[in-house]
Amino acid sequence: MERVIYDRMAELDEVHWWYRARRRVLASLIARRIGPPKEARILEVGCGTGHNVLMLRQFGTVDAVEIDADARAVAEKRLGQAVGSAPLPTLEGVAEGAYDLVALLDVLEHVEDDRAALRSLAKRLKPGGKLLLTVPAHPWMWSAHDVANHHHRRYTKGALKAAIQEAGLKIEMMSWFNSILFPLAAVARVKDRLTGKEGSDDALPPAPINRFFDAVFGLEAYAVGRLPFPPGVSIVAVVSAT
Repeated sequence: MERVIYDRMAELDEVHWWYRARRRVLASLIARRIGPPKEARILEVGCGTGHNVLMLRQFGTVDAVEIDADARAVAEKRLGQAVGSAPLPTLEGVAEGAYDLVALLDVLEHVEDDRAALRSLAKRLKPGGKLLLTVPAHPWMWSAHDVANHHHRRYTKGALKAAIQEAGLKIEMMSWFNSILFPLAAVARVKDRLTGKEGSDDALPPAPINRFFDAVFGLEAYAVGRLPFPPGVSIVAVVSAT
């Protein structure tokens, strides 16, 4: 990602509605659909500034990996622990067969060979372990945001399913999410393309709008993984080794 993206993440990941609500949605999904064992061993690959690790710690002991040196330094200071630097797909030095849960949260789209990355992650799971995966959806929504974030792709459900299955993994659950706000996001992306806007679109909105979006997106914590969802900005999947 561009340097400014990591800097903005470090500045906003505790206050921006998208980060805050997404953590609540994912925490609820982990508790309901994965149910890690008590004192689970968890790995987050591509932890950025470490904001998801703090959420994941409620389920067990968390190891983390981040290839960007500056983001890694922020994460280490925040978390009070060392953060690894092994890149996908090799994950050199990351123990195999060691984790009850591996989290890959909006990272797979950054990896050129997504099948190899998924196979490598599966090797890090204990027997019965799960991979929690989120990716941006809808290739037609491609915009300057994706370019600034160095994405290789946005996914359809079919494309993500194919990547998972071709990597030899089993889909336990797959769902759209960030669906309630999807119409607004779609309009904004189309407008940005038509006007030639450059750069990412992750600025902090005015406080009332930020609180509103936080509350609306956060409502999905009660339903994702329980009910069928209409198309959303992102896709979430729970995956296991076959």
